[in-house]
Amino acid sequence: MNSRQQIILQMVIDQGRMSVADLAKKTGVSEVTIRQDLNLLEKKSYLKRAHGYAVPLDSEDVETRMMNNYSLKRHLADFAATLVNDGETIFIENGSCNALLARALAEQKKITLITVSSYIAHLLKDTECEVVLLGGIYQKKSESMVGPLTRQFIQQVHFSKAFIGIDGFLPETGFTSRDMMRADVVNTVLEKGSEAIVLTDSSKFGAMHPYTLGPISRINRVITDDALSEVAGQQLQDSGVQVNIVKQFPIA
Repeated sequence: MNSRQQIILQMVIDQGRMSVADLAKKTGVSEVTIRQDLNLLEKKSYLKRAHGYAVPLDSEDVETRMMNNYSLKRHLADFAATLVNDGETIFIENGSCNALLARALAEQKKITLITVSSYIAHLLKDTECEVVLLGGIYQKKSESMVGPLTRQFIQQVHFSKAFIGIDGFLPETGFTSRDMMRADVVNTVLEKGSEAIVLTDSSKFGAMHPYTLGPISRINRVITDDALSEVAGQQLQDSGVQVNIVKQFPIA
């Protein structure tokens, strides 16, 4: 990695997301050169590229994460939406797949949507969907509510289904999160005993993070894509989890 690439990486980490044009302007080189630098940095797993932007790995920004594998995540969200009936009250936690699900449901169904995500609430501001945004400590990067107040609010509301996001899964650890406060929110939701559905792309499987989501017996269903390994799929089913595989569609 040369000095320019080090500067590019640091700017991306500091800002959370930067466009190719902005990087070219700040470094004084062409956009072609920036793209070459980003390709190298992505190949070495320092960052990710997404639709003209560069983002750090494990970005907390929902919109940034949504741009990664957008088409696939939209297909996952569309499938998840078919599991929800008109008139239901559901909980949607946070994350890019869940944000796409919320938007699909608001456009297709008459539901009440409970969430801790201010990003999701804002995404639905022009729809007719009834949105209940629970309060708490505002976690700015993830645009989500966390903490003891959020836990109390969750305990006082009722919903038939809960869609949650994960950061990792291994059979020896179960589902895991990289954020302790968000893990606490998810675990409070799981304690409610409603149908718990993990909505995620397959990239999270095989990764491990510090904070447990579960136990796994509280997860009813996983919706993911067909890049999930047969071994991971079988491990989930052996744990009593129903697995729905959504096929990836090639880009035309």
